[in-house]
Amino acid sequence: MTSFVGRRLEVTEAKRMFSTAPVVTLTGVGGVGKTRLAIHVAAELQRAFRDGVWVVELATLEDPKLLAQTLLSALHVQNRSSLPPVEVLVDHVRDLQMLVVLDNCEHLLEECAVLATTLVRSAPGLRILATSREALGIAGERVLAVPTLSLPDSEDPQSQAWTRGEAVQLFAERAAAVLPGFEVTEHNRTMVEGICRRLDGLPLAIELAAVRLRALSPEQLMARLENRFQLLTTGPRATLPRQRTLRALVDWSHGLCTEPEQLLWARASVFTGGLDLEAAEAVCSGDGIAREQILDLVTGLVDKSVLVREESPTGMRYRMLETIREYGREQLLASGQEATLRRRHRDHYRDLAAQARAEAFGPDQLEWFARLRIEHANLRQALDYCFAAPEEAETGLSMATDLVQHWKTGDYLREGRDRLDQGLAAVTEPSELRGRALVVNAWLANTQADLVTAESMVLQAREVGERLGLEAVLAYAALYCGTIAMYRGDGESAVAHYEEAVARHRTTGEPMGLTRALVRLCLARALLGDISAAVAAGEECVAICEAHGDRWVRAYAMTVLGVPLWLQGDAERATALERESLRFQHSIDDVLGSRFNIAVLAWIAADQGRHRRAATLLGIVRSLERTVHIVPFKYRQFLRRHEECESCVREALGKPAFEAAVKRGAGLSYDEKIFFALGESDHANEPPGEEASWSPLTRREAEIARLVAQGMSNKEIAAALVIAQRTAEGHVEHILNKLGFNSRTQIALWAKERDTPARNEGPTGRR
Repeated sequence: MTSFVGRRLEVTEAKRMFSTAPVVTLTGVGGVGKTRLAIHVAAELQRAFRDGVWVVELATLEDPKLLAQTLLSALHVQNRSSLPPVEVLVDHVRDLQMLVVLDNCEHLLEECAVLATTLVRSAPGLRILATSREALGIAGERVLAVPTLSLPDSEDPQSQAWTRGEAVQLFAERAAAVLPGFEVTEHNRTMVEGICRRLDGLPLAIELAAVRLRALSPEQLMARLENRFQLLTTGPRATLPRQRTLRALVDWSHGLCTEPEQLLWARASVFTGGLDLEAAEAVCSGDGIAREQILDLVTGLVDKSVLVREESPTGMRYRMLETIREYGREQLLASGQEATLRRRHRDHYRDLAAQARAEAFGPDQLEWFARLRIEHANLRQALDYCFAAPEEAETGLSMATDLVQHWKTGDYLREGRDRLDQGLAAVTEPSELRGRALVVNAWLANTQADLVTAESMVLQAREVGERLGLEAVLAYAALYCGTIAMYRGDGESAVAHYEEAVARHRTTGEPMGLTRALVRLCLARALLGDISAAVAAGEECVAICEAHGDRWVRAYAMTVLGVPLWLQGDAERATALERESLRFQHSIDDVLGSRFNIAVLAWIAADQGRHRRAATLLGIVRSLERTVHIVPFKYRQFLRRHEECESCVREALGKPAFEAAVKRGAGLSYDEKIFFALGESDHANEPPGEEASWSPLTRREAEIARLVAQGMSNKEIAAALVIAQRTAEGHVEHILNKLGFNSRTQIALWAKERDTPARNEGPTGRR
């Protein structure tokens, strides 16, 4: 959002280092601009890396054990297997040519060093750009010490030499941003230069100081620096510890805040990864700050650059630069309120998790998915608080259980299982909570095809349910017993378990559990050939989801309903259901669900004699399992059907043509895979590249063009796609530029014209 100032030599040197080293680490004091430089260098190098540049932000990560999982999430790799995250990560990057930026490594130095070494040894095409206050200290690493910004040469006789100092340029640009019309002139240049020198050219210090021009003149600013930063005026500057210089500036910034603002600053430091206004009101009010004061105090801290205002898909959020947050934490500790604030923080996110569970089945479901993803760092911190003390373990287990949808949809399966294991080991007495936690853990284990663990959990849950008469626990235990039976190929037993689960869930009146049971019953009956009963279960499930406004379970219901509809001869409706489901699964990045849709579409294509298309779809399914590390199909009846499809297509095409089509499907990008699966039937035999290149726009841009055609504003588009509003605005600008248009009306007309031959198949399913 602001210009990149200077650093020409550092950018050139960092790029040069990558010609001889797989790892380059930018080192320097806090606030010197390591992150900004790293992002700029990465952007300049982007074209050199076939598989992209990826930024992994580590500032909010406090548990070293989650480092590999954090990288997987940043690389958009969904680990649906039970393998350790580091093994999945190594397997994913092995053959890729990519640059990974590891930002803020200093608090995880040893772990980052070990992981970086492992990755570059395993992946010859991988390069790592790290930022840290000290080097990683590994073989093959080149270190670039990031200096402060250059200062003007006061001895230069050229009249305009002072304008070329990077520090002065940064001060001038940031000052103009807060004080329109400000510029460095002959009249104020000496004062501006003096300020930059007093601040040692430290970027963060300069930016914080420039903000003060809202209230102070350069002369007043200089005078305050003279009074507050004695270290800057005594002794050689070369020996001055820059961290103390930064602390002096933050001390001064803190002194300019009102006492309530200082108090909020300290209390807000308890959050990790940012906070919203609701969280600030819940956690930071009381004991000197009235709840109704929070909004004005937050606004004041935003104005003073203590809090950074950011728009998110779930609304406005606020974050602190890490240095500012660390300073606030010191103030909080000194106040003696740290324990109280950490408990309030835990209580807020415990309540948030409980509310998410209560509203997980309904019209606000997707908003909750997005909100929990954004709050993941805070959720982690709250769970850490719980499991740090034995007396809080029960609360921790309850919270981990309530977050079941987050673990499943947010790609945190392994982390969720670890949290539940931790809680179950501490909470051993039979109770409703333990029963609920056992079935949730069983579901996560089932998703990873860890049948031994899943069965053990289910049997324990059933024992607790029978002992205490817990109908809901028994209903879920029956559901997952059915899933285990399906994995083992015992379809008849699976149906019996599912029917028990349906009956028990009807008794409890819980729609989420009932629809899950109906989804599985539909698929099991379909694979056993009981078509009419399968259709009935699927239709009922879709109807319940629609009545409650649920979209996620509905997507899975449409997926499984497509199977019996196809088997009874209604391929047209089956295909429509699979495509509608696939669009939704892709919109929330549920690769597991998308893979299921594409497999069924392959069966339908093969049955219709569209063998080349079917083979391409089979290649897509294979590649998703391999590259995204999701568990291959384990239901034996499902696997048998899939193998029959593959055998039929191979025989129809012949081995060379079959393998070529499979290779084409596997070679598509992820978005191209989805687009191909959504393609029109009369283009089934076109090469995937042609079928996927219907316009100069990317898939996301095409989707946004369609939403523009529906009359949506940028804000509405952002909400629909769960992206930031400024991201939506950027996409619209790119669309205008690519198409040579100058109005949204032109985009709308263009999108509608493109839709016509595709019979309104959706944002990605057209030519």
